[in-house]
Amino acid sequence: MQPLGSISRICVALGFSGADRLLEHARSEVEAGETFLEFRLDHLDAPEQGVQAIKTLLRESPECMVIATCRRRQNQGRFNGSVEEQIRILNAAVEAGARAVDVEIETAESPGARFEMFRGRAALMLSYHNFEGTPGMEAVLARMSRIPADAYKLVTTARKPSDNFRLLSLARTHPRMPLVLLAMGETGFPSRVLSTVFGGLFTYAAPRSAEGTAAGQISARQLRQVYRIGKVARAAKIYGVIADPVRHSISPVVLNRAFQARRMDAVYLPFLVPPAQLRDFMTSAADLPMAGFSVTIPHKQKIVRYLDVVDPLARRIGAVNTVWRRAGKWRGTNTDAEGVRVPLERHLRLPNSTVLLVGNGGAARGAAFALADAGARVSIVGRNPDRVRALAKICGAEPLLREQAETRHFDALVHSTPLGMSPHLDECFFSNHIPADVVFDMVYNPLETLLLRRAREQGRTVIRGAEMFLEQAARQFEIWTGDTAPRPVMERAALEALGG
Repeated sequence: MQPLGSISRICVALGFSGADRLLEHARSEVEAGETFLEFRLDHLDAPEQGVQAIKTLLRESPECMVIATCRRRQNQGRFNGSVEEQIRILNAAVEAGARAVDVEIETAESPGARFEMFRGRAALMLSYHNFEGTPGMEAVLARMSRIPADAYKLVTTARKPSDNFRLLSLARTHPRMPLVLLAMGETGFPSRVLSTVFGGLFTYAAPRSAEGTAAGQISARQLRQVYRIGKVARAAKIYGVIADPVRHSISPVVLNRAFQARRMDAVYLPFLVPPAQLRDFMTSAADLPMAGFSVTIPHKQKIVRYLDVVDPLARRIGAVNTVWRRAGKWRGTNTDAEGVRVPLERHLRLPNSTVLLVGNGGAARGAAFALADAGARVSIVGRNPDRVRALAKICGAEPLLREQAETRHFDALVHSTPLGMSPHLDECFFSNHIPADVVFDMVYNPLETLLLRRAREQGRTVIRGAEMFLEQAARQFEIWTGDTAPRPVMERAALEALGG
């Protein structure tokens, strides 16, 4: 009997109400090169029809490994039958060629549940699911290990960043146990990539052209091409970006492509970190362990309090966007300053130029100091006049109200608020007239914001946020790795991700 995970590190989960669609998507995955599939028989209107679908697929593609799952409704599945009927359907799936069955712990603990029929014919994977949170995992694993199985799957719901580590650490504290470890939800996404890095047997993916069977699943294609599942070793360095929201970020695509270009054993992940969970993230970052991470909205200022060393420029700015760990200490700097200065200097001489900065958050602070240090005469406007005045005071800029800014004209405008960022594409700080010759929007997703479109229509020179993103990302790469950033590779990856 072939061990689970020996074919692939990725199992594509297929859950459809009709057997024809199930078979159609299975064939599509096989054509794409995927050979490890889960058939969710409980999703079918008639689970028995899935047995014939397994037989048909394996007759056409005998190289495939199929896991059959028929989870009962009482255990968050969709099958309404009894335990006996569930086991009967799973046995029929094995007779059709399925090489593994997934049975939930509640079924396995039921009186009269018998699995002897599977021995020597198919692998038995015992599964635990928690859709509410991530409890004490050692107790859960102890409960499961009382029942002999070929693999143990523990799936929880991540409510905070540290839930990922608490779950994944089981693979390192129990290295000889065959485990599949995953946390559901956007907060749990890192576990889907890191599971195999920590020693888990495999991870799950959604089909290419349909939704997955659990929250947080992405396609096998994305797992392979962006996160290089199967090619990242257990000793890989872990990097990431912390933000709220984080789903829009193209940083994982760009930085992972850079690591690949330099043949580095490293992976870069998106971490959803709400403001109240920053401390929790820092605790788990030390445990994972992370080598470094990018910081963006809304953490650039608050992250400073959790760092051991902050370089002088970032300390003056009061905001950090780049963190790394060296000699056991968390260190921080700010690469946003270069990300603003370098693109602007391609279009105008900054000394004595007039620049209107829109915004007063962490990104605006980096831009304000970069511009002031370059000799520009800076004016600042934003939605919070008190914060605008405070920022203007510490960097020697002129605070303006919106109506004042709209009556003036500047050599350049730098926009550093989230307005216009995906998915809020119809937002813009200026309703009509853009008061500058050069317009630089730090928002990079979408590639062309409403502000930039209006600026083009008014004959302004525009600088897309992607230019800043690439400049600061390249600098981050160099800080973390000590190697030269592959800028052309990173630029192509960014433009592909943004549809440019």
